[in-house]
Amino acid sequence: MKKRAPTKKQPGAKMDAGLYIVSMPIGNADDITLRALATLEHADLIACEDTRVTGKLLAFHGIAARKMPYHEHNAARAGPVLLRHLERGQAVALVSDAGTPLISDPGYRLVNACHDAGIPVTVIPGASAPIAALAVSGLPSDRFLFAGFLPVKQAARRKTLKELSAVRATLVLFESPRRLAASLGDMAAVLGHRKAAVARELTKFFEEVRRATLEELADHYREAGPPKGEVVIVVAPPEKSAAAADVVDIDAQLGAALESLGVRDAAAKVAASTGVSRRELYTRALALTGRGGRSGGRKAP
Repeated sequence: MKKRAPTKKQPGAKMDAGLYIVSMPIGNADDITLRALATLEHADLIACEDTRVTGKLLAFHGIAARKMPYHEHNAARAGPVLLRHLERGQAVALVSDAGTPLISDPGYRLVNACHDAGIPVTVIPGASAPIAALAVSGLPSDRFLFAGFLPVKQAARRKTLKELSAVRATLVLFESPRRLAASLGDMAAVLGHRKAAVARELTKFFEEVRRATLEELADHYREAGPPKGEVVIVVAPPEKSAAAADVVDIDAQLGAALESLGVRDAAAKVAASTGVSRRELYTRALALTGRGGRSGGRKAP
């Protein structure tokens, strides 16, 4: 049976060799477990997203440790170096700036490499912004999907949202404050009328959770401007009848567009407003006009 990480009451204690995935606070420096503190104190090396950020937390808790940067920009170079330390029998702690490593960062590559090399991997669980936001949102939490950051450009963002629209679970997403209003607007347009929550600065002094519909939240942040701090968006799952309603709405939009436009242009117009692929809409428009069965194999645009 694997030994636990030593406690702070065991000065000079030696940890088992291996990689330790250590969760860090997401804001409040006191939100770190005793086991995490012991692991950070006794590890031979700490792999940090930003050594300065981790250094401040370590200093707050009176821990002096050897640190090394490991993040998405240097992972290809730093990963093999960390593996060599691990292969020499050292204990390496992997941390991110905030929350649990591997959630929207490249740590999974290092973990996968350790498994392939037969190096033990241990997780020291703790704070996680997606879980904290889900818990405080008041939205269904029995089934959820963490989708990370949405694409920056609107067309790609709406395409991703369309893919997520059929997921029968609460959605949890990260977003930049400066894109918050635009993303909420796209969510309202693509996902429809859903309850949602915007959780900001979780565990910090100015923590705020704003609950409303997607449309109302989009309107609020358009008027108020970008908020300060880290943001997590939680969106309720679709109603059971939403999928059928989406089909009816798409058909209605295509029907209206086909009154004045050809099939190709109608599909392009509805694609721009809904995020649905032009190919899918082109096929649907052909069916609505009764031409689907005699298209002669003609390719969609």
